[in-house]
Amino acid sequence: MADITTSHYIVLSALIFAVGLFGVVTRKNTVIILMSLELMLNGTNLAFVAFSRHWGNLQGQVFTFFVIAVAAAEAAVALAIIIALNRVRKGVTLDEATELKG
Repeated sequence: MADITTSHYIVLSALIFAVGLFGVVTRKNTVIILMSLELMLNGTNLAFVAFSRHWGNLQGQVFTFFVIAVAAAEAAVALAIIIALNRVRKGVTLDEATELKG
C-alpha cells in the first residue's frame, strides 16, 4: 500500500476548499453559503495540520484549534443573524438580506 504523503493532504485540502468556494460563489441561500465557508475553513485547517505534521512541530495544529474556536463563534453569530432575517423577511436569500432597511 502506498504511503500517504503531505502532498496528498494538500490536494485533498485544495479540493475541499474549492468545493466550499464554489458553494460561496454560486449559491444565494445564506445557510448554504455559511456551510460553504465552513468547508473552506476546514480545507485550510487540513493544510495547517498537514504542514505541521510535515515539519514536525505543533504550531499548525495549535493555530487550527484557534481557527476552530473562531469559526464556532462566527457560525453562532451568523446563524443568529439568519434567524432574525428569516423572522423579518420570511426567507434567507442574499437578495433579501441586502435590503435590511425597516
